[in-house]
Amino acid sequence: MTVITPFRAIRPTRDKAYLVATRPFYAYNKEVLKAKLEHNPYTFLHVINPEFHTDDKTKPNTPERYQKVRNKFDEFIREGIFLREDTNSFYLYRQTIDGHEFVGIIGGASVAEYTAGSIKKHEETLTEREEMFSHFIKIVEFNVEPVLLFHRKHEALNRLFATVFPERPEYEFSSWDKGKHEIWVISDQEKVRQIQQYFSEIDTIYIADGHHRCASSAKYCESLPAITSPFQDKFLACFISEDKLKIWDYNRLVKDLNGLDNETFLDQLAASFLVTKIRNEDAVPFGLHEISMYLDGQWYKLTAKEGTFDRSHPVERLDTDILTKNILTPILGLTDLKTDDRIGFVDGKLGMNGIKERVDSGNYRLGFGLFPVSISQLKQVADAGLIMPPKSTWIEPKLRSGLTIFPLEP
Repeated sequence: MTVITPFRAIRPTRDKAYLVATRPFYAYNKEVLKAKLEHNPYTFLHVINPEFHTDDKTKPNTPERYQKVRNKFDEFIREGIFLREDTNSFYLYRQTIDGHEFVGIIGGASVAEYTAGSIKKHEETLTEREEMFSHFIKIVEFNVEPVLLFHRKHEALNRLFATVFPERPEYEFSSWDKGKHEIWVISDQEKVRQIQQYFSEIDTIYIADGHHRCASSAKYCESLPAITSPFQDKFLACFISEDKLKIWDYNRLVKDLNGLDNETFLDQLAASFLVTKIRNEDAVPFGLHEISMYLDGQWYKLTAKEGTFDRSHPVERLDTDILTKNILTPILGLTDLKTDDRIGFVDGKLGMNGIKERVDSGNYRLGFGLFPVSISQLKQVADAGLIMPPKSTWIEPKLRSGLTIFPLEP
């Protein structure tokens, strides 16, 4: 049984939604971030970066900085950039990009279900980041970017959504990546009740993106002496059917060969892989346990040999794990993929050319292309209570911040 809670969102007025909506601030380089803050007075980036136009600076990730975030948020409300929903509602979200429709419902997810393991994870979280986000939530008292959760396909739920789509969306705009974003407000209480009923028929929810936000919401809830609001034990989430989700490969780049020359490196690879030279047009991996490698202008296909991995283990059969345990760690000396500055990552949407361009630029010595992790593999890892290697998946949709803010206090 899955609990999903309607809420009274604080959200931008219809005419300003496309100006307010933003990707997370860390997704922008410094030049683009500066340009957005200078030229768009409505972007939610001003709330997250409240000191941009001031000389009164505070240290990052401090209570003083978080209080300024809250103050800037209140300023957006006073200036009429944001409004408050009149009734508890759900928010039907549709993103269309490259011909693919991502459809989900935005509402409150249960901290208790996350803590009990009914909302399942597949990534590790860092305690330091959990603490940071928890302190942030305690001061600002809102969630701004939905966690992306997915569930099994539910036909009746899809039929209900289909009755909403013909209505005019509250928000409809396009973004720089040619994606179209639409949001419908579902405030009809019969539809709200029906959505909750359908979700009660779904037993298990999986985290697609937002593990740290889930963990920090749980930590925040635990830190409260008492629950004084019906939303303090909830967190903002977008629930999406697994058939609408898209998982891309997440590929690896390495800056050097750990002191080896090409011939020695290729010889060491041969212990665990069949190594074959291939043409540029054949660089895309076409199946599991087939890894593409680009080195000094040449593509290779690395086929994992039997006995070098466990086909029955949910994690050890993943190509990300095979690459780490047979190449990155023992040969290239990369022991911590989260912190080592010798490794980089490139999302699969950029294809094998994304790897080739970065290696040819001289910033990296070689790159590895991987076959995407499947929905089934991700679920098997989560169901077993296991953890994937870092950055195993690039999952879409990528949600925008600032469109449906989830207040934790009345």
